Order: sequence, then structure tokens, then C-alpha cells
Amino acid sequence: MDQLIDAVWEHSPPSTARAQIQICVSALRREFKSAGVDAQIETRQPGYLLRVAADKIDVFLFERRVAISDLAVRQGRPEEASTVLRSALALWRGPALSGAGATLQNKALRLDEKRLSALENCVEIELSLGRHHALVDELQSMVTENPLRERPRGHLMLALYRSGRQSEALEVYRAGRDLFIERLGLEPSDHLRRLETAILTDDKVLRLDQDEPALVAAHNVVSPHQLPATTSDFIGRQDVVARAENVLSGDHMTMHVVNISGKAGIGKSALAVHVAHRVAADTYPDGQLYCDLRGTQAQPATPAEVLGRFLSALGAAGSALPDGVDERADMYRSMLANRRVLVVLDDAGSESQVHQLLPGSPTCGVMVTSRARLTGLAGSHLVEVDFMNSDDARELLGRIIGRQRLEREPAAVEALIEVVGGLPLALRIIGARLAARPHWSLASMVGRLADERHRLDELAHGDMVVRASLSLTYDGLEPDARRVMRLMSLLETESLPVWTATALTDDPHHGFDLVERLVDAQLLDVVGNDVTGLPRYRFHDLIRLYAKEQLAEHEAPATQLASVERVAGGWLAMAEQAHQRLYGGDFTLLHGQGRRWQPHAQYVDQVLQDPMGWLESERANLCAAVLQAADAGLDELCWDLAMTLVTLFETRSCFDDWQHTHERALDAVRRAGNTRGTAALLCSLGSLHHSQRRMEASRAALEPALELFTELDDTHGLALTRRNLGLLEYNEGRPEVSRQIFEQSLAGFKRVGDVIGQAHVVSHLAQLSLDRGEHELAFSQLGDALGMCREVSSPRVEAQVLYRLGGAMLAQGRYEQAQQLLTSVLTMVQRSGDTVGETYALHSLGLIHGRMRMFAEAGRLLRRAIRLCEENLDRFGAARIQLDLAQLVSERGDTFYATAIVEQAMTTFQELRLALWESKALAVLQKITAENSLSAAGASNGGTA
Repeated sequence: MDQLIDAVWEHSPPSTARAQIQICVSALRREFKSAGVDAQIETRQPGYLLRVAADKIDVFLFERRVAISDLAVRQGRPEEASTVLRSALALWRGPALSGAGATLQNKALRLDEKRLSALENCVEIELSLGRHHALVDELQSMVTENPLRERPRGHLMLALYRSGRQSEALEVYRAGRDLFIERLGLEPSDHLRRLETAILTDDKVLRLDQDEPALVAAHNVVSPHQLPATTSDFIGRQDVVARAENVLSGDHMTMHVVNISGKAGIGKSALAVHVAHRVAADTYPDGQLYCDLRGTQAQPATPAEVLGRFLSALGAAGSALPDGVDERADMYRSMLANRRVLVVLDDAGSESQVHQLLPGSPTCGVMVTSRARLTGLAGSHLVEVDFMNSDDARELLGRIIGRQRLEREPAAVEALIEVVGGLPLALRIIGARLAARPHWSLASMVGRLADERHRLDELAHGDMVVRASLSLTYDGLEPDARRVMRLMSLLETESLPVWTATALTDDPHHGFDLVERLVDAQLLDVVGNDVTGLPRYRFHDLIRLYAKEQLAEHEAPATQLASVERVAGGWLAMAEQAHQRLYGGDFTLLHGQGRRWQPHAQYVDQVLQDPMGWLESERANLCAAVLQAADAGLDELCWDLAMTLVTLFETRSCFDDWQHTHERALDAVRRAGNTRGTAALLCSLGSLHHSQRRMEASRAALEPALELFTELDDTHGLALTRRNLGLLEYNEGRPEVSRQIFEQSLAGFKRVGDVIGQAHVVSHLAQLSLDRGEHELAFSQLGDALGMCREVSSPRVEAQVLYRLGGAMLAQGRYEQAQQLLTSVLTMVQRSGDTVGETYALHSLGLIHGRMRMFAEAGRLLRRAIRLCEENLDRFGAARIQLDLAQLVSERGDTFYATAIVEQAMTTFQELRLALWESKALAVLQKITAENSLSAAGASNGGTA
């Protein structure tokens, strides 16, 4: 209430001020209600709270669109960036908070500065697009309104020059120079003087046919190519292929959407992939996205899940993915704007599953396959796929079993086509069976099918014909192959490596051969190869359903559980080895009693040449294994595997997977009464929450974990939990408590021989020593930690220790040594894809260059670190670096800009409830203000002397 009174009456409010505020609030509430405004004013001590959706607030919309524009610039889409910025600027209706008193003037000035910066950025982008003629009038107004701002003056000079008005461009410079000297006593900046020289000499660098200053980071632009392989013996369908191609290859005035609809097994997916390959190169050269939506399965893919995959494929870092589906959809549409990308959505269950996966750009195309007609997709073109005609069906069979066999029995051929109703899936299955048995006549196959005529009558009513056709092929397999098919249906993932079949059957000698027999019989598809060159497999959804029916009929629940346990044990064994290669041993990790199943050693050695790459490539399978083990009640395996995967989740910022796997595993261990598994998962969840700066949630997980490990007298678990609690205490501003906890943790790691755990804790103790100014002790501690890492060969933790060592050198003023060391750290983390580590290295390098008085490079590095934090949605990291950037800017004399940066950081700390960092921001702000006062006093004394 007091703030409202000050804002209205400043320092002389009337005695009725509170009553007048209350009357105005009541009137506003009535106005909101009568106007249908979706907002509420709630009475909250000591005043009022306005509840309104963020997307109804112009400032939020403006900042969001500016951020989207920045992303578009970085990804090489300047036209989209310009369009989005113009829409952001269109939200303004004049000066911010016009008519407000002095109390709100500072906020109003900051808002106006944001608008002007956005306008300058927009003009710069549009100049790069060759719109100089259209910009001249606008730039002249900008210069008139802001005569002392150099950036719009430079833009006006460039626009005039490119418009053939060289003399006017030079006059703009001269007028500005005179003004700067008259009002400021300063010459124009180096940039503006260089621009004048370039215009005078008609420097070709100013021409549009020369390379523009880089507005984008080209390495961030990714062109995905996710289409599965097209079917080599694709037959017929010329009419529907032509219709789909015509739609997708038409003009790009609107986005083209094709809905391929038809019965199960009719060939929708094969048709979509075939058409996609035909139009990809010429019409959609910027890439192709593909996803099986699993709309007909029990757990269809959610829009959030699919958007996460697509955003990753388009180049977004894992940690940059928003949590909400709407925010992911916004980011997805922004990344596809003005790009010619084809999106193939296979097996959609409904319109609601598809709507948020549609790009917003008319340059993109979409193909959706579904059993139902998705008539609710606005603007989509329905392409219905019917059964094969006799000619195409005959051609298909001929390619599979050979033309000579067809020619020998023409009547039987027609009977076969008729009895399966021209269903492509059934034709392929029958053809594969006949091809595998050349001694069978086609007539004998007709006779076998005749026995199933009642099932074939069910063709128009569902999938009964598919089941009948599948049974023919299934019955023709030897018992071992049938068993492999049944057991493989247990694993519902997108693709499976060969070893999973071996694990399912526990037969290391024949697994691969049996799987290949399923491929020969067209019961299993090859969808690619792994790094060893061995194939990866996937069931067609209908065949999987049939195999699961056979599984329920022929395999006892105990057999199924044992098979799932072996596969989960195989994933755990390989993930465990990946962790050991990355950390130099089985360090900083708790394990359970779940049984491992070891794939062939040579295969493991090949795929784990790049352990982090393997973890990333198998992430979907590994996470699915955790969930399946949890559902099966394999509590020891599920918590152990979930914990082991933190190696991947932490490095690649896979926070969604981290939380989902751990919460499901936690449910499983609690149901089983597994105390150690519960403690381990709570400890890991505490680390996750700490990484996301959710301090209260972190403590709520870590303290129960500590209690449980204490009950169990689990030294290793206690050491890990205390390490995480020590970090929490440090970041909440309690260094002495943190030190005590770290020392307890270190003692525990020593007792269990966890070398890397010791290195972690010692490096944190070194940071505490640095904070106290005990540099020699810190160097000694860091030397010990580095020795531990090198002793066991742990490059990831070594990089973390080297980072702290560089910080210690910086604190001692050994700038050149620190620079060399941290440059090597930057290379290490960039090579491993550790974007979090990259922000830390860039930050420290920025500080070093600032101490070395290399201000321009320091600012560049700090801004680069802030941008990377923002891309990773690391608000705390960005705000932390902003404090150092503000001090650098202040040191260069721009106190106003420095103050704005600090206030932005302080707002972030307040929203994240980080009181320690809020106080640090306040101290920086006070320092900047004091230094400015001293500078002003010095200038005043100098002027009167």
C-alpha cells in the first residue's frame, strides 16, 4: 500500500490516501469484471496482488519476442528475427508509464531503453537484409529523437550510403560530431569514425554483396535427416503418391499438411516414407523430422515428448528445453520459421496429438499417418490408402518370390491375392514365407489360407486378417525363432540392438541368427546399424501385438520376468562400464544387488569407445529399461540403473529424464520396502534439484536420505549425501557449516576408497580456502585433487579441478597462467559437450581478461557466457555472470548501463529466493554507485581547479 501511495502522491499524500487507493482498486475490480478481463486483484498484506496470466502482460510478451528474435538471429534466420522484433515493437503505444510520477521514472527509463535497443537491433538486421531505402525515414526520426546515441546515427549513415546518398551520409556524421563536441566534449567513437572513413573511401566492405558481420552462429543451425530407409520394393500407389507429392511440392503460401489414412497394415507408413524421400531433396532441403507417435499403443507419445526430441534434433541443448508443452511448441515453431523442413508424424491417434507438432511456417510441410481420418486438422489434405489392386499385388509377390514361380501357377497367384484382400502386410508376410520355402507350391499356400477364411472375413472390421496372416508366418518358424519373437515383444522401444535378443533367450550362440530369421520372414524390420555395423531392429506395431498375444499364451510370468531382468541387467552392465571409463573407475556411485547380464566383451568394447556418445545414443532404451524394471518390481535393478544414468543426465542436462526415471524408481523401491534404494534415489534427486537451484526441494530430498543412510550405517551413501548437503550449505551462504559437512564427507570417501569422491570434496574445500584468502592451502588441496583424478584417469572431474585451479591463479594475480589453464579447460568441456562447464570456463576467462585490462575481450567472453546460460535456461548462472559484467561496464564509465545489469540480476535472485546472492548484488550496486559518486566529485574538483 505504501508503494502505491508514494507512486501516486510521491512525498505529500493526503490524509485520505489509503481510502482513495481502496476506492480505486474496487473500481478497477468492477471494470475488470464488466470488461471481461481475465485478471484478479487480491487483497494481500500489506497491499494488493494482481493475478494475471503472463501472456496478457505487454512487457512479458515484448521480452519473450525479443528472446525469440535473438534465437532466430543466432540460428541464421534474420527475416524471421526482423518480423518477430517488429511484432514486439508494435506492442508499444508511446513512452513507458507515461504520466507516472518520479517514483516510477527509473523503471520507465529502463523500459524505454529496452525498446530503443530492440529497435536498433531490428534496424541492424533489416540493413543486413538490404532494406536500406525503406529505413531512411525511420532512422532520421530515431536520430532526431536521440541525437547523442551513436548506433542509430551509424545505421542512418549506412542506409544513406547504400541508397546512393554518400554526401548526406557524411553530413549526418559531421552534424553528430559537432553535437558530441558541443554537448559532451567528446569525439565520436572509433566505430563511427571508421564508418565515416569507409564511406569517404567507398570501401567495398560496406556493400551488401560482401559478407555481413556475422549475425549468427552457424554451428548452431542443424539440418536433421531422420527419415527411415525407404522400401526398396515399393510397388504401385502412383495415384496417391502423386496426390501427396502435389500437395507437398506446391507453392509455400500456406503450410502443406497431408493426412494419409487407412486400415491397419494397409501400408501408410511405407507410403509416407516413400513420398518423403521423393520430395525431401528439392522441396525440403533444410531437413526432415520423423517420429512414431504410437497413437494406437497403450502409451502414445505425448506432444511434450515429441517436441523435446525434435528440438534436440534441431540443435537445442538438453538443458535449453522448456518444461511446458506450450513453451516447447513456441520454441519449435520459432526454430522452423522460414526453414524448408518436412515433418513426418507416423501413427497418430487423434488431432490433439498432432496440433502442437505442426510448424507455423508456410515453408514447412507435414505428413501425418493415422488409422482414423483426422478431419479436425485445419487445412489438411486427406489421402486415403486402399487395398492393392491385382496388378500391383502381383508385382509385389513377383519381386519377393520371383517371377518364374508366379508364371508357373497364375491361378494360384490370383487366389492368393483374393484371399488376403490385397492387404500389403499380408502379401509381404506370405511372400516371405514362400520365399523361405522354395519347395512349397503356391497352391499349397492357397490351401493353408483357405483354412483361415473366416478370419479373412473379418478384414473390414479390424485387424483379424492381419492376425491370421501373421499366424501363417509364425507357425512356419522353428520353435526357437518363435520364442525369440515372443520375448522380443516384451521390449517396447523404437529400436533394439542385437544383444537384447541374446539376453532375452539367454542363448549367446544363436540369438543373432534367430533374429535374422524373423527379419527374413518380414516379422521384424531393420531400422539402422549401431557403431559396430550390426543391425538394429524394430517390430511393426501390429506384429508386436500379435507377438504379445503369443507371449501371454506360451510364456509363464516367471519366464517373462526373468527375460526382462536379463535385459535390464545388460543395460546396467554396459552403463556401469561407460561410467567407469568416464570416471576412471566405479566412483561417486552407489550400486545395488541387481544381477548384471554381460553382453559379449568385444561388442561392449567397440560400442563404448565413446562412452558418453553411447549413453546419449541409447538414452531412450536406457530410460525405458528403468521404467520397465520398475513396473516389473525389479527394485534393485531399477534404482541402480537410474543412479548410473546420472552420468549422462548431469553432463547433457537431461533434467526431464533424470526426474522421470528417478521418481518411477523411487515408487518401486518404496513399494518393495527397499530402504537403501530409497536413500540413494533421494540423494540423487537432491542433486538434481540443486542443479536446478530448487534449494528447498533439494534439502527436502537430502535430509531424509541422510537419515536413512545413517540408519543403514552406509558409509558411501553418507559421504555422497553429505557432499551434496555441503554444496547446498555453501550456496545458501553458510561456508563454515559447509566445510564441516565436506570434511565428514571426505572421511567417508576415504574409508570406502572412492578416489573421485575425495577429489570432488577436496576441490570444494579448496574453494572455501580461496574464499578465506588462504591461497597456499587452496593450491595444495587442488594439487591433491588433481593428482587423484590423474591417478585413475578421470578427464571429466579433472576438468572441474583444473577450473578451480585456474580460479586460484586468478585470485593470486597470476593472470597469464590462469588464462592458459582455463583456455585448455574450455577446450576440454567443449570437446565433451559439457555446456554447463563451458559457461564456467568462459566466465573465468572473462574475469581474467578484465583484470588484464583487455576490456573488449572480457566483455565479449562474459556476454558469450551469459548467452550460453540463457540458452540452457540457467537463470541463476546468467545473473551471477551479470554481476561481473556490470562491474566491468562500470569500470569503463557507463554507470547507467551497469546499474541496469545489476538490477536485472537482482530481480533474478529475488525470484529464485537466493538471499545470499541478492545481498551480493546489492553490494555490487552500492560499489558502482559509490565509484560513480567519487568520479563525479573528482570531475567537479578538476573543473574548478
